[in-house]
Amino acid sequence: MTRQRSDMRDGMVEEDSWCLRLYVAGQSPRSILAFRNLEEICETHLAGRYEIEIIDLIENPRLARGDQIVAVPTLVRKLPEPVRKIIGDLSDTDRVLVGLDLRPRA
Repeated sequence: MTRQRSDMRDGMVEEDSWCLRLYVAGQSPRSILAFRNLEEICETHLAGRYEIEIIDLIENPRLARGDQIVAVPTLVRKLPEPVRKIIGDLSDTDRVLVGLDLRPRA
């Protein structure tokens, strides 16, 4: 999988931009589903203000250490701080929105 970027200009991080990192294991069905779900959530709630970086741990297993990844797929919100993590295929949109702090807890 490759790096996906939204409409942010030339990699410049704007004040209200979101930097997201999705850790996956190859092109498994769960990895593909997680990316599709994340892309849909971002386009709906963060259009033009996000960047997604895909980290394939099959190709680069040592990269899991930096964000302390113990399961895949795992989404890491790098910006805005604080860092947040969500494990799973991101199919529970409400859970993802709360986890990313895009929607208040009920």
